[in-house]
Amino acid sequence: MARERGAPPGSRYVDQRHYVVPANLAELRGPVSGVVTLDRWLDWSGDSTYDLDDAGDLQVMYQTVLNQAATVADLHRWLDGDTLRQLWPCLWLPTRLRALWQARFPELVDPPQSLAG
Repeated sequence: MARERGAPPGSRYVDQRHYVVPANLAELRGPVSGVVTLDRWLDWSGDSTYDLDDAGDLQVMYQTVLNQAATVADLHRWLDGDTLRQLWPCLWLPTRLRALWQARFPELVDPPQSLAG
């Protein structure tokens, strides 16, 4: 009797999910302002347009791209490394995705604090 291949019994989807992580944050040079419309494979919600000059839209767009990117090219096209560093502490991300990025980029664990104040 042939055995089916797949996830081990009891494993969860979140543990099997594939996430993409770039080799270098400096390679992320996506748009930093203006209105953008994400590719359908990244955002199929029906309203995939984001105003990057609006803090809420910017955060949601980054969360969407980080969660849905299938290739490093998706990350390169839509994310900016400096903006990602600034947003990182505020982004709502799956624990495993956050851990994968922070393992590759320790600077995301303790981002620089603002000198204002």
